[in-house]
Amino acid sequence: MNNRILVINPGSTSTKVAVFEGDIEIVEKTLRHSSDELSAYQEEEAQLNFRKEKVLGFLKEEGIALESLDIAMARGGLSKPIPSGVYLVDDNLLHDLKETPKKHASNFAAKIAFDIASPLKIKACIADPVVVDELSDIARMSGHPKFPKSSVFHALNQKAIGREHASREGANYEDLNLIIAHLGGGISVAAHAKGQVIDVNQALDGSGPFSPERSGSLPVGDIIRAAFSGAYTQQQMMEMLVGKGGMFAYLGTIDAKKVEELAIEKPSKEREVMEAMIYQISKEIASMVIPLENKVDGILLTGGLAYGKWLTDKIKNKVDYIASVHVYPGEDEMKALAMNGLRVLNGATTPKLYGETIF
Repeated sequence: MNNRILVINPGSTSTKVAVFEGDIEIVEKTLRHSSDELSAYQEEEAQLNFRKEKVLGFLKEEGIALESLDIAMARGGLSKPIPSGVYLVDDNLLHDLKETPKKHASNFAAKIAFDIASPLKIKACIADPVVVDELSDIARMSGHPKFPKSSVFHALNQKAIGREHASREGANYEDLNLIIAHLGGGISVAAHAKGQVIDVNQALDGSGPFSPERSGSLPVGDIIRAAFSGAYTQQQMMEMLVGKGGMFAYLGTIDAKKVEELAIEKPSKEREVMEAMIYQISKEIASMVIPLENKVDGILLTGGLAYGKWLTDKIKNKVDYIASVHVYPGEDEMKALAMNGLRVLNGATTPKLYGETIF
């Protein structure tokens, strides 16, 4: 066995495909899909088949024989909440991904992987989707029973970075208490208690720091009054939360790299907004000390914004009294999926059954 791993990660206008041998990527490509192409496949089944054929075409062009594959790893979609881990793609998972009202291209990934893997008699799996939910009971209580806190965050990258950091420290991820902040288009800050994310902000359209395109926590009363004012549609209100919130709402751009450059250069609106975002991120990090009961082995900064040294240095200066701060810039979802596939192949983990673990 060459430990050859196929990785599939669909986005709204692209499908990322890669093949790894062990921990080495041997081929990778982002297959771009134009709006004209996608408009011809309005039905979900049609678009799924379109994307699958693109993946198969890429593998053929690269000379990757399907029979050489040992496992297919897919990005997890918006299924029901589940604990962290690697999950076998089966009928239960495929049913929920097809029937979920939460539509996203990531929902196609498991079916594409399953259709490729099944004739080969190999496993198709997902790992740590955004719906990973390990919240403690007390963290789930929001303040009103009709609105319990939900767990939606960058689980795949956070878990991968947690394991990578533990390995570098000569420790096991399951033995450490970590605060991990994923800093990207969305921002999630989580308390990892010995391998379990027991508290995290709802990073999609809920709470936490504002980010380049999301508003994070907002004054709820003002939001309700605006929603019923008649001045905005539901779509416009949702865009205030996701897509046109945060940095974009203040500055008209989501280019955090450019904003950081301007912030460094001189006092400006850009600096004011960046300082406010750094303040909110740092405050969220500090709040995760409580779930971990003041026992923190490290603070990890990851995601695209973590490439900005000015930003990460300022966060360090605010929170390094809690624990040592380590920066792991970027996010590599393809490698994270591949490494989970490798853990299955080498026996380090056994895939769970989705139907036995959903809440």
